Amino acid sequence: MNFIKPTQLLKIVALIICLTSCDNKNDEQPVLTEPSNSIDESALIAQGYTKVFEENFTTDLNKWDIWTGGAYNDELQHYQASNIGINNGILEIKAKKETVTGATDPENTQPKKFEYTSGRIESKFEIAPTTSKMKVRISARIKLPAGYGMWPAFWSYGNPWPTHGEIDILEALGQDHHNYIINYYYGTEEGYPITNNDLTAATIPSEKDLTEEYHVYEVIWEQNSLTFLFDGKIINTKLSIRPENKFIPEFFNKPQHIVLNTAVGGNIFDNFKPSLIQTGVLYVDWVKVFVSN
Repeated sequence: MNFIKPTQLLKIVALIICLTSCDNKNDEQPVLTEPSNSIDESALIAQGYTKVFEENFTTDLNKWDIWTGGAYNDELQHYQASNIGINNGILEIKAKKETVTGATDPENTQPKKFEYTSGRIESKFEIAPTTSKMKVRISARIKLPAGYGMWPAFWSYGNPWPTHGEIDILEALGQDHHNYIINYYYGTEEGYPITNNDLTAATIPSEKDLTEEYHVYEVIWEQNSLTFLFDGKIINTKLSIRPENKFIPEFFNKPQHIVLNTAVGGNIFDNFKPSLIQTGVLYVDWVKVFVSN
């Protein structure tokens, strides 16, 4: 019989924990400043990152396209520019209860009556990891809206969807102040994702009320992995070596826009009750994108 020394046993246990934990293995070090809900750009630069996009919402939205009309996913809102504003360097996307008429969705111009309005912006800037810049780090400092039926999101996607992939850095349910959702999608044909939501999505718990203060939500997108961070700390890494994540390499080098929006209702909710909707505001301090070899 072979005996294992205590030091060897500790190393083996540590390795097992690392391999079987919730996909949080990554060689990136947390990048934090005080307060913890910001990032230290000098530390990122020291790690080899270069900033390629920055939006501090100090003047206008000329870096963004504004969505007008209805949306998908059984959402109840009409998106329009008047629900989007900049106030003292903060982007505000307001959901409101009001009746308007507009296009049903981007593919159906048939007029439809909506009982709610909100806002959605998409960056004119596109980004993807490439063979010369292997890492893309997309970051935003956000305070979430409270209120039943609010569905705020910070995400990226490319057209035609989902052949360029979609990365959900943050999705939340307005009535749940202590959890948010991360996910991604991919498909080989326009309009048809082949990823399995039950396997790719993850709910991230927080001890803090995400509607009371700002936090930094990030993803590091690489050819074979998606690493999600909250306030500079890695909270989930999706590796393509796992069967459920085998599609991540398929959208390598396929550019994506950055999106910020607040939906009202939709198929993300279980047993949804429209009569309980309480509208709220999504606040965004800044959006930044860094790349690294």
